[in-house]
Amino acid sequence: MQNKIAAYKYSIGIFLIIALVAALYLGAYDFEKPIITTINEYLHTKEHTTDSYVLIELRLPRILMALFTGAGLAICGTSLQGLFKNPLASPDLIGITSGSVLFPAITIVLGNHFIDWLPAFFKYALLSIMSFIGALLTMIFVYRMATTNGKTNILILLLSGVAITALTGAVTGFLTYISTEEELRNLTFWSLGSLAGANWWKTFIVILFVSIGSFFLLKKGKVLNALMLGEKEAAHLGFDIEHTKKQIIIIVAFVVGSVVAFNGTIGFIGLVIPYILRFVFKSNYNILLPLSIILGAVVLLIADTVSRTIVSPAELPIGILTAIMGAPVFISILINYKRKM
Repeated sequence: MQNKIAAYKYSIGIFLIIALVAALYLGAYDFEKPIITTINEYLHTKEHTTDSYVLIELRLPRILMALFTGAGLAICGTSLQGLFKNPLASPDLIGITSGSVLFPAITIVLGNHFIDWLPAFFKYALLSIMSFIGALLTMIFVYRMATTNGKTNILILLLSGVAITALTGAVTGFLTYISTEEELRNLTFWSLGSLAGANWWKTFIVILFVSIGSFFLLKKGKVLNALMLGEKEAAHLGFDIEHTKKQIIIIVAFVVGSVVAFNGTIGFIGLVIPYILRFVFKSNYNILLPLSIILGAVVLLIADTVSRTIVSPAELPIGILTAIMGAPVFISILINYKRKM
């Protein structure tokens, strides 16, 4: 098993290097000089040329944003699937993503009525804060709806997610109807998902939030493995199950909220990545959690590179691309469930 893990890490590492190089060079703008030369010139002169500006201020923060966004969504999806013991549990399918979109949408359209009363820091971080609140409230609602006497009914969980998605979609649609032209453009960005708005400040915040969340989620491998035996059995092994549930719910809302706040809706990453890894490593979360971070980063970086090159110089919203990638996987999961039944 250790050799298999090492082989997969090596393979994913190679794909990551290839994806990084491709992401640096591919795009609507073609560099006139080699990238190393461009970096050296900027380090010596401290002044931007067109090449250095595109590389340092546009592509590098966007690449890092893609890596950490993919990593965060993947480990959150893996953690939720382990917590609820079901491969269908992912942030977008149980309504967390749609909930984290609704609150920023309210802020975009109605924020003019109260934003002047807020301190300067909150004005800049308002969308992130609202996105986190939306994700957290949605997660708590869905979890409580589906849980009775400590047991979570996955069917009710998914149906609650469908209901939340429908409700938030309706409210977001109404906000779109009453929005101005500028607000409409911002709402379209949220609904379709894009990394085009990445800059160093936004990227730093996402890196910070995803790193903190991943640090805590990576420690949950043992308890998630124990939960595969059942909650009572896991409790007998010495794990505080209710405390673990609350921790994972809050951390997932924390990470997903921060990601959605800056990038909009990017679906199916939290569903596809754990599903792919489970084919090889079954349900060993000590392995699935760290590998999901790496594979999620690689997949979203590749998806983002394709999204900004396939219709160049225009850009295909990455949320559309990830949905195209994830829908067949979701259908295959349902087919497997049907066969087992």
